[in-house]
Amino acid sequence: MSSVLNNDHRLLTWRSVTLALAVSSVYLLLSCLLVGFKGDELVLIGISSVLYFSSPITRKLFIGFSIFAVYWIIFDYMKAFPNYNYNPVHIEGLYNLEKRCFGINFNSTLLTPNEYLRLNGNAFLDVISGLFYLCWIPVPMGFGVYLFFTRRKQYLYFALTFLLVNLIGFVIYYLYPAAPPWYVELYGFNFHPHTPGSIAGLAKFDAYFHTGTFKSIYSKSSNVFAAMPSLHSSYPVVVLYYSIKNRLGFVSIIFATVMLGIWFTAVYTSHHYVLDVLAGATCAITGIIIFNVLIKRVKFFREFVDYYAESIS
Repeated sequence: MSSVLNNDHRLLTWRSVTLALAVSSVYLLLSCLLVGFKGDELVLIGISSVLYFSSPITRKLFIGFSIFAVYWIIFDYMKAFPNYNYNPVHIEGLYNLEKRCFGINFNSTLLTPNEYLRLNGNAFLDVISGLFYLCWIPVPMGFGVYLFFTRRKQYLYFALTFLLVNLIGFVIYYLYPAAPPWYVELYGFNFHPHTPGSIAGLAKFDAYFHTGTFKSIYSKSSNVFAAMPSLHSSYPVVVLYYSIKNRLGFVSIIFATVMLGIWFTAVYTSHHYVLDVLAGATCAITGIIIFNVLIKRVKFFREFVDYYAESIS
């Protein structure tokens, strides 16, 4: 028997099945060695296997969205290689620079925007900021699904740009390790390498709704000292760019609102400085420009993207 499933008019051979199972096994083994066994790996393997083996359209969905899986795996494996092992962590210098650039005088004291908002927050802002921050995963993923089923090649452009922006951000994490504002609030300017992740101001959202939503998310943080740039602030920029590029009209206004909401929340909850947010937006713009240059001027890259697009069409 030469095949087990039909992929449109192409056959999924036993060799392909064996390769898929081998890749899953290697991923699980490597994850156990680098970051220890977690249920997340089995969930990813399970979802990937269902998509790959179920039907031709789900197989194309798997091939297309494997770009996001690559992002997640790299992010997860960063736990095994803490950035503070390679460069000094910036704590006091970044805090003082934020205060010089964006400091707010309050009761005769110069505060960072994080400190000012922490003293002047309210329940409404706690709730609305939490709702905005919950969008940073569903919005890019949902937008990606929409593009996948309506504009397959634009989806691929979006997904590859998303990955490129993350790779740029990851490089900066290692070149410029930086502590978030909440770290200074809790530990001052002393460096503690094994500091656990914190939900910081998002704890108010969890407390308001009596839930552990953000606590469960930030307990899996790959690195506390990766505040610069704010990739949470990068993602909505990429989404907004591709929504405008695809002329989605009112939807782009919604995405712009979400983007501004996420930027505000990053500062309001003390997860990022304004400088981190600006760096995140710059990172996104840089990734968009680089991708457009590559797709227009680098023949090999353009041919690769065309081949990839054909494989999911």
